[in-house]
Amino acid sequence: MRQGSTSRAPRRAGFTLIEMLVVIAIIAVLAAILFPVFARARAKARSTRCVANLKQIGNALMMYCDDYDERSPWAIDCADQNAPQIWAGFPQYQAWIPYMPRLKDALDPYIKNAEIWHCPSDTGYDTLEDSGVPLNGRPTAFDAFGNSYMYQTIITFRGGLFSMLRDPVNTNVFFDGHGTWHGGRGFNGKRWNVLYGDGHVKSASRGQYQAGWTNDPY
Repeated sequence: MRQGSTSRAPRRAGFTLIEMLVVIAIIAVLAAILFPVFARARAKARSTRCVANLKQIGNALMMYCDDYDERSPWAIDCADQNAPQIWAGFPQYQAWIPYMPRLKDALDPYIKNAEIWHCPSDTGYDTLEDSGVPLNGRPTAFDAFGNSYMYQTIITFRGGLFSMLRDPVNTNVFFDGHGTWHGGRGFNGKRWNVLYGDGHVKSASRGQYQAGWTNDPY
């Protein structure tokens, strides 16, 4: 008896060009959707670490004040040291600057970890924000000065007790060196992580950041 023969369609060896293009297009669409999400998550993680840094700096500042009868450190930040002309309107303060140590050096005995001074979003700057005074903080401020953060030095220059700040809840004490590090864009879109005089840290808008500045903190 003759055996019946079965026929099978030839097995395909791989994808057709059209199928490959469809797969590539799907991957590209998914990447376009997911990459911004991942980027935002990474930026948020960096900002969270920056907030933690500022809280530790705030703790160090409080310990310093406890040891020195509530007085803030007699010290300056990188802007004061490298661009003292920003104090031209206060010649008495400007004259003190060459004889004052860096604030980082004053607080380091209470911190003991250089990375605390490093904002992970620090991308550097070429000029002091809002003043336009040239200051080469490249490739990052931390690389250039050992510190990503600025200090409102008027608190030290006024010489009052830290516990006697007139409005500690709204007074900037330490803050990011530049408002674009945490996603801010444009003049009014910038954001800063800020340590306030009462010890709390938050992300501040331009209005909040500027409201924290004062020529008379006491």
